Amino acid sequence: MFSANIFTLYPEIFPGAFGHGIYHRAMEKKLWKLDIINIRDYALDKHSTVDDKPFGGGSGMVMKADVIDNCLEKNSNKLKTFYLSPRGRLFNQSLADQLAKLNGINLLCGHFEGIDQRVIESRNIEEISVGDFVLSGGESAAIIILDAILRLIPGVLGNNNSTKEESFRDNLLEYPQYTQPRVWKNLEVPNVLLSGNHAEIKGWRLNQSRSITQRLRPDLWLKYNKNKDEK
Repeated sequence: MFSANIFTLYPEIFPGAFGHGIYHRAMEKKLWKLDIINIRDYALDKHSTVDDKPFGGGSGMVMKADVIDNCLEKNSNKLKTFYLSPRGRLFNQSLADQLAKLNGINLLCGHFEGIDQRVIESRNIEEISVGDFVLSGGESAAIIILDAILRLIPGVLGNNNSTKEESFRDNLLEYPQYTQPRVWKNLEVPNVLLSGNHAEIKGWRLNQSRSITQRLRPDLWLKYNKNKDEK
């Protein structure tokens, strides 16, 4: 069972999307579990203070080291802890694949101007980012990361082949998809997909993926060609 532990100031956000559909069914089947820890419950004063002004001046507030550390210590486990931060390692499909193979993860959601650096350093917490932009808090990033990970856990999607030909596999974007009706607004499904010739269909899809990746993501196209040359 994959364990996801989310440390947050806003526990009411969860389970959110994870309380419905495939993830809810997977949770009922005990393929994964979700624990939400309210950081505010571990404040050390009667006012439940979790933040304070930054040393050195500046706008905003910083989440306190003693509160964060107290929260993590009293919910200690053997899972790796990640702090959601715009300065962190960029989260991508490769990292999702790696994390899905673990027994679970801890996700620490920051707010305000972030958390005291001393917690990150003393606990050797790895920072990860979902993109080059700033969010109001780590909760939305945590949802994205869990969504990407959980669908890779065997049994969650039902059909394990669903994840084998998706965007970013081998640094290629996914090919176009079509379904009924065969003709819509005078637009027809490509004939090759109706041929029943699986070899031709596979070749068409690969060519489409290559063309789309080269046009839309030249950075991935360079990686694809580099990996192809090295094989």
